[in-house]
Amino acid sequence: MSGEALKELLLPVALFAILFGMGLSLRPADFLRVILSPKAKLVGLGCQLVLLPVVAFILALAFRLPGELAVGLMVLAACPGGATSNVITHLARGDTALSVTVTAISSVVCVFTIPWIIGISMDYFLGGAAAIRLPFWKTLAQLTAVTIVPIILGMALKGAQPALAARLARPANVFSLAFLAAIIVAAVLREDDLVHQFRVAGPAAITLNILTMSLGFAVGSLFGLPQAQKITIAIEAGIQNGTLALGISLGLLESARIAMPSVVYCLFMFLTGGCMIARYGRRTPLRPVS
Repeated sequence: MSGEALKELLLPVALFAILFGMGLSLRPADFLRVILSPKAKLVGLGCQLVLLPVVAFILALAFRLPGELAVGLMVLAACPGGATSNVITHLARGDTALSVTVTAISSVVCVFTIPWIIGISMDYFLGGAAAIRLPFWKTLAQLTAVTIVPIILGMALKGAQPALAARLARPANVFSLAFLAAIIVAAVLREDDLVHQFRVAGPAAITLNILTMSLGFAVGSLFGLPQAQKITIAIEAGIQNGTLALGISLGLLESARIAMPSVVYCLFMFLTGGCMIARYGRRTPLRPVS
């Protein structure tokens, strides 16, 4: 199948299916937890929605990334966490409920912040030479269609048919990982100077992953959170929704080069996620305070 067919047909359908699968694991109560016990949730959301874009912007400048690669790093940082962060949190004996809550709320909020962050990034890093403009309201409508709508449908099915939702959740997660691998390969094959792009984008993307995960743990410690919640916030800060980042880069922005930081990040985040599981997963579960 050609790259154009992948972008125009499979990418929107797959993104819809992936986020529908995320909705299968969510309940309205997940969104209410931030009101009933806000401290850990607000810390996690602050790391996800504020700390990540700020760190990515600083790294893009520090590594002197070319315009499109700098925008790609910001696209990645603007995206929320995903189902992968929830799974890694669970295996690392973190606070799974906190992870699901932060992922759920950030997924909704990011629909509004992504167009703004990407628009500012493109103006700053690409300026008048930008070949792509990102209309705020059009992008907001597109992101709403491929994020909030499938999440709501998944939650509705979970509420109406919990047994069916439970049966569909695992295949949805498997599909998400398989499709993530497929679009990484597609992005790689579309780029001519692949080795050069990896060499330029790689250090910044890898540093973003390690630094934000470390800062997430440090911020959790600063606010006096228990160990399980510090683990969760570290993972939420360091494990991004790579599928959505690649979907925006290849689908909305139509640029394989902008997708390069996300490709490197997606490959590396499984290594750091595995390290978190190896480090904390065998410990006696700590009681989360949610």
